[in-house]
Amino acid sequence: MAGEPAEAASRAGSTTGASSTSTVEGALAALPAPRTEESGFELVWQQVVAEIGRARSIDLICHICPDGDALGSSLAAALALRALGKRVRVSFGDDPQIVPESLAFLPGQELIVPADEVPEVPELVLCFDVAARSRLGLLHDKAFAAPVLVVFDHHASNPGFGTHQLIDPTAPATAVLVDELLRRLGVELDQELATCLYTGVATDTGSFKYRATTPATHELAGRLLATGIRHDLISRQLWDTSSFGYLKVLAGALDRAVYEPEAAEGLGLVWTWVPYQDLALFSVTVEEIEGLIDILRRPAEAEVALVLKQDPDGTLRGSSRSKGAVDVAAACAELGGGGHVFAAGFSVREDVAAVVERFRAALGPVR
Repeated sequence: MAGEPAEAASRAGSTTGASSTSTVEGALAALPAPRTEESGFELVWQQVVAEIGRARSIDLICHICPDGDALGSSLAAALALRALGKRVRVSFGDDPQIVPESLAFLPGQELIVPADEVPEVPELVLCFDVAARSRLGLLHDKAFAAPVLVVFDHHASNPGFGTHQLIDPTAPATAVLVDELLRRLGVELDQELATCLYTGVATDTGSFKYRATTPATHELAGRLLATGIRHDLISRQLWDTSSFGYLKVLAGALDRAVYEPEAAEGLGLVWTWVPYQDLALFSVTVEEIEGLIDILRRPAEAEVALVLKQDPDGTLRGSSRSKGAVDVAAACAELGGGGHVFAAGFSVREDVAAVVERFRAALGPVR
């Protein structure tokens, strides 16, 4: 599959002259090689498919406070495995366990169970979009009690936990790996599966505008759209729908924003924070303001953006973004988190000033 976009682009380029063909081929040659071509990665795929074939009961886990890629990937895999006759459960380690309102449309949510309903020693655990063990939350011990723990992920910061790792940092979303899993299991795409996978890919590519988006990403999107899903409605739910209370919280966060031109070696940092009192006052969940970082990262003056969101217990959840010159994954790792080079996060129990100071001190260039 990975070669199909390159071949199609090459054929298209041949009709517009040699220079156009050369440009397209050069751009495609610069893309990272697909991990599925590597013999070691291929062997893991074969082992994972065999483990799934033997299992009767499978627990699928995504990271705490799931986003579209985490939950979409988990539900797509669960729906496919249920179609193959497997007993499946989907869960994530939060208490209370809250599915963000923006993801309420995802099919398969009847398969979601509370963390305490996952067996103490699961037969087989499939883990989706979890960049670090700490992101398993309440399901950490149960996941590691399983004799087989398979990790599907695309975060470069993932240390490679579990018994089997299918970690591809070149993939723009974990949903891309799930699409490959469905292909290997012989499950054909339908609208429910496509809705989940499209949500995952669209979420983690910023609606196909982030740097990790490749020709293969658009080829996958095309196959998903061909099932007849309403991508316009999905996009509206993901990015263009909120409560009125969100607007009030947003106003406070933007009024609280600070611009530090000297930070990040003079490239600039803009940051803000959202106290729990604001969320409680306007009945807004932490999950509902996940998109705040994409508003804060807009100023041309700042290379890096940081949003701190406060939980009821005082924990600060940090979300950071870089425009391409600063490695925010390394900075977040200094605070116990991680993620992608240009998009990462962390959770800490410290006061706002101390967290910003530590984050600022950890900012460094992409190496």
